[in-house]
Amino acid sequence: MKTFSVFVALVSLIIASHSETRAREEIIVKRDAAERFVTLPDGVRFPEGIAANPKTEEIYVGTFDGDPESTNKLLRFNKHGQLVAQRDFDKTPLLGLQFNPWDNKVYICNFGASKIQRIAAKFDGLTEVEDVALIPSIGPPPKRTVVNPDETKDKIKFGNKFPAPNALTFDKSGNLLISDSFQGAVLQVDEAHKCATPCPVTTVKHDGLLATAGFPPFGANGLALSKDESKLFIANTGDDRILRLDLKTGDLSVWAESLNGADGIALYKGKFIVVAENQSDVLSILNENGRVIAKLGAFLGIRGDGSPRGLLFPASIVIVDDTIFVTNLALPLTTTEGDEPEEDVTRYTISRIDIPKHLASDK
Repeated sequence: MKTFSVFVALVSLIIASHSETRAREEIIVKRDAAERFVTLPDGVRFPEGIAANPKTEEIYVGTFDGDPESTNKLLRFNKHGQLVAQRDFDKTPLLGLQFNPWDNKVYICNFGASKIQRIAAKFDGLTEVEDVALIPSIGPPPKRTVVNPDETKDKIKFGNKFPAPNALTFDKSGNLLISDSFQGAVLQVDEAHKCATPCPVTTVKHDGLLATAGFPPFGANGLALSKDESKLFIANTGDDRILRLDLKTGDLSVWAESLNGADGIALYKGKFIVVAENQSDVLSILNENGRVIAKLGAFLGIRGDGSPRGLLFPASIVIVDDTIFVTNLALPLTTTEGDEPEEDVTRYTISRIDIPKHLASDK
């Protein structure tokens, strides 16, 4: 009887082990994963950049509003979603944000002014905004050669040379890495917290792979450093890709494909890459090999108050503990009237998504 009990226990253990293995191999799909965290004040439109203070869990949101009659803003919410402060930025649209623990300030990609700025993390409506660096004109992206299936080659010649800072990330030394979507580049400001302003900006990589001839028309976008900071992951929105840059050798390669409108990205647990797919209205989580293992959120319609239900044009993300906060940019892009649900949005939101438990517990 005892031998039989041991046998049953072993069989149960094997079945449980196989079940766990199958569960880890399956793609997690949770279309209703996105919950509304906050609704922006009435009249404030197109939330794009997002950052968080890990100590206070305050969330910062910047707007990307190109309407000449609108005023762009930087908003500060407490961890409960209550609006604490807002700072006007006039007519210039804002893109990526990043909190810098070295000086306790929020760094801002001022897209319209082609500069990097910063402001105290506990800002109010009158807090001074500092210019950190001007994005230099380094010229259009280099030509890109594309090999066709029949081994012929196409060459793409890019013309866009507007300095377009889009996303930011800091390394452990306080060096600031910047993506430039139109010049097709990754730039760097050394020790941004203490360099003499305007800080020198150096070019880390200027490459045709960092540009796009696709849609939406933004090349290099979201940034995320690997755990050991030897690799930089870069979203290319128009090419639906994640690229990987070896910061030691300078080698740039395609790491993951077919991520529709890859926009903001973030590293999770030191090995997973979370990607906002702004044209699929979903967040994808990729494993160490670039394979999709989870798809979270979806566009589920427009609420009665004019806000999107679920995700709509998810642009930027920030992770606090095991929760992802994501901006719903909800920006219409086509010239055809009536073809995009973004046209019906009148109130704009930030969503939150809890990371699936088995990924959150993964060590």
